[in-house]
Amino acid sequence: MSNTTSTTSEIGEFEQDDVSPETHKRGRMVQAVFWVVLLGFLAVAPFFLYPVFVMQLLCFALFAAAFNLLIGFTGLLSFGHAAFFGGAAYVAGHVLKVWGFPPILGIIAGTLAAAAMGWVVGSLAIRRQGIYFAMITLALAQIVYFFALQMPFTGGEDGLQGIPRGNLLGIFNLSDPITMYYFVAAVFIVGFLAIYRIVHSPFGQVLQAIRENEPRALSLGYNVDRFKLLAFVLSAGLAGLAGSTKALVFQFASLTDAHWQMSGEVILMTLLGGMGTIFGPVVGAFIVVTLQHFLSGIGSWVQVVIGGTFIACVLLFRRGIVGEIARLLRISSL
Repeated sequence: MSNTTSTTSEIGEFEQDDVSPETHKRGRMVQAVFWVVLLGFLAVAPFFLYPVFVMQLLCFALFAAAFNLLIGFTGLLSFGHAAFFGGAAYVAGHVLKVWGFPPILGIIAGTLAAAAMGWVVGSLAIRRQGIYFAMITLALAQIVYFFALQMPFTGGEDGLQGIPRGNLLGIFNLSDPITMYYFVAAVFIVGFLAIYRIVHSPFGQVLQAIRENEPRALSLGYNVDRFKLLAFVLSAGLAGLAGSTKALVFQFASLTDAHWQMSGEVILMTLLGGMGTIFGPVVGAFIVVTLQHFLSGIGSWVQVVIGGTFIACVLLFRRGIVGEIARLLRISSL
């Protein structure tokens, strides 16, 4: 136990060598401002914006934050995270529609199914590194997509339709948009706080040490593959939480949720907002989903606009929007 504590302390010192007390204090103050803005937005958003649109924002923000836990804090690029997002949506939809489970149990079932898929995919993928890791995740995700297309219970190309929202705890009718919104907001906060706690725990310090210098983490006695696998499972489970919630919001699970393009979109959201930051993926998801929503009238050209926005941000904000804000304020992270 003492050896584990000492090595964790060494990693913590390694991560914070260049962080002065003033910088640390300023960083905490800026984080507090971000929290206030986020919670304030969640409190009043349904009264100024279309509730379903805001719920979509929150689902994709949680999805991007879950993906960032893997790529931003562990250094593992997955091209197949749509498998967990879409797979959980199908599982939750089936449990809610066919088995008649209450909404919370349906979301939990989808989350656990995604975590189980994450364990299977991660166990195979972490045997390789770099582009080989990414290609394995993409290939396995395409297998999940094929099953979603062929299995009878998924509805094939028509998708799984008519998923009931039901009643929360037998009291609150989730068919009411405002009630449903605050339920989704609560799910987002729970998932986002879980990610925040993981990142700021000793476990999160080890993940960041693996990202920065894997040989050093090995030399300190850590089982790197075990930590990578656990990070992969946690990321997959939280992505599944987002996918299950989205299925409940739209009462629909489709092949789009499990398509490789969805994996590309979550990568775009994370890079746009700021990889390796806490709030970056949330900002990136808000930008991408907002552009898709308000520019939907121009058809496929919306992808050109999003691509142009991404190129501009890459050229002007190499660390992502939130990453550049952190650099300008001279703080370690946001």
